[in-house]
Amino acid sequence: MALQRELKKKQPFESLEQEAVLNLLRTGDRVQLEFARLFRRHGLFPAQYNILRILRGEGKRLPILEIAGRLLTQVPGITGLIDRLERAGLVARQRCDEDRRVIYVSITEAASQLLAELDEPVAQLHHQLLGHLSSAELKELNRLLEKARQPLTTDET
Repeated sequence: MALQRELKKKQPFESLEQEAVLNLLRTGDRVQLEFARLFRRHGLFPAQYNILRILRGEGKRLPILEIAGRLLTQVPGITGLIDRLERAGLVARQRCDEDRRVIYVSITEAASQLLAELDEPVAQLHHQLLGHLSSAELKELNRLLEKARQPLTTDET
């Protein structure tokens, strides 16, 4: 009922599935907007932040296609994102000597420093967005979201 009021929808939803999907979309949109605002203040788009986090977490250079496969959201132009990060001095590219089609990307010290600056604001935003839920509720939310994604999962590991 809360979503119906929030959207000022006169008729009930056609199904519980429809209401749940619209709730997911509405919630996801609001959460993404808050993160986009935070990252924009630091000159990044959310997908660029995600790329830098992947590289920092891996601790070594990665092929572009490997990075693309690990992103939270699918992006059509990973090369363009890498280009912008490289121009900003946040990543470096290196072509593979054995297979010239493979391009490796590594994080720079400037990007590591930027991520370190963002660590606390990101943690605070996580808490601001979901800190009102108990540990049990968060575990259940994670379980349900993973279960909801099951029909959409292909060969992801």
